[in-house]
Amino acid sequence: MLARRFTIVCLLVTLFGMVFAILVADAGRSRRNYQTASAGSCLTGSKIFCRSPDQD
Repeated sequence: MLARRFTIVCLLVTLFGMVFAILVADAGRSRRNYQTASAGSCLTGSKIFCRSPDQD
């Protein structure tokens, strides 16, 4: 009985830790990755995403 409760608590703590790690890692990323990816596609010849973000 005690081992079952301990296992459930460990699984819940593990899930919480994984979700918290995802949130922390996502907060550290820059939000401008799509601009560098689109610049790379312009250099390779694909003209689909070659607009600059300032043009609307």
